[in-house]
Amino acid sequence: MASSSSLLSEDQFLCPICLDVFSRPVSTPCGHNFCMSCLTTYWDDTSVCRCPLCKETFQRRPDLKVNTFISELALQFKSLQATEVDIWSSEQQQASCGGVVLCDICTDTQQEAVKSCLECLTSYCDVHLEPHHRAAGLKRHTLVEPLARLEDRLCKEHTRLLVMFCRKDKVLVCDACASSRHARHDVVPVRRAYVEMKVLLGEAETKVQQMIQERLQKVRDVTDSVKQSEAETKDVIASGLQELTVLVSEVQESRAELIKVMEEKQKAAAEQAAGFVSCMEQEIGELQASTTKLEELRQTDDQFCFLQRFINSPLLPHTMDLSMFSFDRLVEINHVRKSLSTSLSQLRKLLSKMNTEIKLSTGTDAPNDAALGYLQRYEEDVLLDPNTAHPLLIISDDRKQVRYSQGSGLWANQILNPSMFTEHLAVLGQRGFSSCRFYFEVFVGGKTEWCLGVATASIQRRGSLFRSPDCGLWAIWFLVDKFETFSAPNVPVHVGKVERVGVYTDYNRRQISFYDVQTAALIYSFDECLFTEPLYPYFNPCDNEYGSNLEPMIIVPVGRTE
Repeated sequence: MASSSSLLSEDQFLCPICLDVFSRPVSTPCGHNFCMSCLTTYWDDTSVCRCPLCKETFQRRPDLKVNTFISELALQFKSLQATEVDIWSSEQQQASCGGVVLCDICTDTQQEAVKSCLECLTSYCDVHLEPHHRAAGLKRHTLVEPLARLEDRLCKEHTRLLVMFCRKDKVLVCDACASSRHARHDVVPVRRAYVEMKVLLGEAETKVQQMIQERLQKVRDVTDSVKQSEAETKDVIASGLQELTVLVSEVQESRAELIKVMEEKQKAAAEQAAGFVSCMEQEIGELQASTTKLEELRQTDDQFCFLQRFINSPLLPHTMDLSMFSFDRLVEINHVRKSLSTSLSQLRKLLSKMNTEIKLSTGTDAPNDAALGYLQRYEEDVLLDPNTAHPLLIISDDRKQVRYSQGSGLWANQILNPSMFTEHLAVLGQRGFSSCRFYFEVFVGGKTEWCLGVATASIQRRGSLFRSPDCGLWAIWFLVDKFETFSAPNVPVHVGKVERVGVYTDYNRRQISFYDVQTAALIYSFDECLFTEPLYPYFNPCDNEYGSNLEPMIIVPVGRTE
């Protein structure tokens, strides 16, 4: 066997392009040999079809066929090379088996085997190997270094040593299998596959160790973070309780002040009213006395006496001008009631916002990258519904973009789709969502005005939409550099610009939140919403009222950069 391999030189079976043993060798008209894949790739990358070695040019690209003779020689060379040199060295086999290979013929004390026969499927010591050196029939058998479990290393079909490895099917094959069913596959000697797999194994081990170290470091970081967060939590609780205690004290002082002021004013008003009533009672008495005197004067028949008494006696007593006195305490009370109601409403909103931010800072909705990443798991593929779009809106062919188009207003004479918006420059998503969580992101870039959110299917589409909490639209409205909600005009809820907005809706928790995707910061959150029907994504690119605003709103996948 060794002598036969010495007749073959490895250089004879190397492809001039890849410098590896031929794989599916082909011959050019000029007589040179190459791997089919190497030559095909070489010709695909050049404008002229020529031989890579002698540079002979061919008018037509030759129809390449596998040279079966060279292919068979190459396979035999690989088999011989693998059997004699690279395959299953005794050291490797002994290491893999954990000891030496013993003779299969010894009956008493088994001796160490020196050779294994591929035809006999038996391992022999020096004594029992002697017939293979003497008998003519046994001399033709193939002897290799001792192999343990020899039958497992032979092809079950051809009873030949598994000396090749098919990279495509990831199986060990003999040279006969390599030249038949695996002829078009990437087949290499076992030794090369072993070296390659050892390299991959080393890389995997290195990667595993790296992953272990990364996770250990992560555990340390998380542990340290927990300890730090415990200290910070105690500090926040202490400072928060102190501030809230002060606030409660101030509220109680305001409560006492309210009672004191209102009661003092009521007392002053009561005293003023009592004085006025006393004055009126005195004047009534005087007027009643004047009535008696006037009656007596009227009954005087003596003309002289009548005139004398009439001239000397005043007809009416001195009285207060009633138009100069006004008592309308109810107006003042109603004014206080209205002022108090407004102030308390604002205080409740601030408390509600504070509670919301506290919950968001400790829950899965926390404004940080990890929390936003958690919400992004609920991403849905949102498409726009052109049937709902205002006539002045342009929807892209992929239904991912919407922009405002300056028109002449002649669209009003068109026959309108009953489901489209006629006043708001809006369009809805094609699909509605209910009893679930869903998330989508929208790129708004440098637009100066836009409105984004979710709406009910029954939202008013004809005419103006009244901006109130029960209008069926939960949206934020961006104006130049600040945000307000659609349901509360002129009440800023966030300041600054964003380029990309994430919209997260939890139907069952009745919550809708908007995030600045770049900073993972919360823009605004609607809590305790009343959902009674499916919700649809709502887009309004707005017009040019606040400057050039013709850029589109673009629905973008999570992680995609514009």
